[in-house]
Amino acid sequence: MQLNKQKGFTLVEIAIVLVIVGLLIGGVLKGQEMITNAKLKRVESDNAGIAAAMFSYQDRYLQLPGDDNAANGRFSVYSAATAANVNGNGSGTIDGAWDAASRTDVTGDNSDVESNLFFAHLRASGLIPGGGTDATNPTNAYGGKIGIQDGALQLSGHVTIFGAIEGPIAKIIEARLDDGDPATGRVRSETTDVVMDPDTASAAGPTYDDAERYNMAFRL
Repeated sequence: MQLNKQKGFTLVEIAIVLVIVGLLIGGVLKGQEMITNAKLKRVESDNAGIAAAMFSYQDRYLQLPGDDNAANGRFSVYSAATAANVNGNGSGTIDGAWDAASRTDVTGDNSDVESNLFFAHLRASGLIPGGGTDATNPTNAYGGKIGIQDGALQLSGHVTIFGAIEGPIAKIIEARLDDGDPATGRVRSETTDVVMDPDTASAAGPTYDDAERYNMAFRL
């Protein structure tokens, strides 16, 4: 009776397979790292870009975007008839919450707060892309809103806020741009379930948790 001989893998073949698997895993991890770094850089560049646009607007028109009480006469996209809708109050402060409900056309009969008009004025001036009647908040690399308001988490003055940033990413941004503590410094954070009302001085959270998402406030 003749027995069939079954040939197994040699040690060399197994080693080759393990090397290939290792290379594939390394490539995936490297790709994920590159994506994470690209998103981190986008958050940083978006924040710097908004700050630069705001100060450029202020230098050019001697008013803050959103707070500009002469925007209707300044930009051809607006008309005198829509002044009540598109002008701020000229107080020197951008009023309203960073995530206030916005409308896509500020020239209509509505009451957009200055924190929404901020983006419409920047678009009308050409300092950021888009149409001048559009007050929609931009989105950040992690899908949350980007907004601005006067004060947050015991930070004084105007701050930009990036919403719904993943915990591990918030921790990296904090370490790269500030002191690593979400409750101190020029970058502060709170979980997304906390309302970051500009009129209240709520304190930032004590630690970062990888399982949470954070709204991050950057002092301008």
